Amino acid sequence: MVFKALADPTRRFLLDCLREDNGQTLGELCERVTMTRQSATQHLAVLEAANLVSHVRHGREKRHYLNPVPLEEIRERWIDTFEHSRLQALSAIKRHAEEEMTVKPTYKYVTYIESTPEAVWRALTDADLTAAYWGHQNVSDWNVGSSWEHRRADGSGIADVVGTVIESEAPSRLVTSWASPDNPSEDTTSRVTYTIEPYGSIVRLTVVHENLADEEAHSSISRGWPAILSNLKSLLETGHVLPDTPWEMPAN
Repeated sequence: MVFKALADPTRRFLLDCLREDNGQTLGELCERVTMTRQSATQHLAVLEAANLVSHVRHGREKRHYLNPVPLEEIRERWIDTFEHSRLQALSAIKRHAEEEMTVKPTYKYVTYIESTPEAVWRALTDADLTAAYWGHQNVSDWNVGSSWEHRRADGSGIADVVGTVIESEAPSRLVTSWASPDNPSEDTTSRVTYTIEPYGSIVRLTVVHENLADEEAHSSISRGWPAILSNLKSLLETGHVLPDTPWEMPAN
């Protein structure tokens, strides 16, 4: 059971999360792995069956704890009989190679808008306003755990992006997952964080798009976000969007 539980990279990541901060709730773990509660619960059930994770109830919360005993038993039986220093060197090489292969690109964009945090929040979450400057309607009730859709504004109702609201603290912070409706798997799901910070009569809006699939996705995002947010800035500061659609401008 232990080897089966450790075979899945998501379950290994959950164990890493508990190693760094033991005693997390299901909701806290879901935020770290960007998955639904149902998927996280299934992974935790496998880990508990292997005795790698246990849980303790604290009032209405159920907190999860790493149990290292089965891992120590594996070390004693399968590792101590080999040359320890040589295994450490091989492990370091493997870890370095895996880190280079698995780190996914992140894109960050910061803009300053003459507006209020409330107005910027509304511009990010109101379906009609997003349609005006984005060409898509962002549709959700924006409660944590709710789904959201990035629907075309042509009346077709087609969603080009779907996801889940991970954090929602109006009017200062919004975090959502992003996925294609045709392939909403964990491997292809990215994450967008909007941070809205007031300063006098202006607002600093920071957008971080992380866990992108590859460099091609990063390149595409790098052209899209500046165009969209420039259009948003124009709408809030002047009352109208830019006279030409910025994301249709040819790339250099």
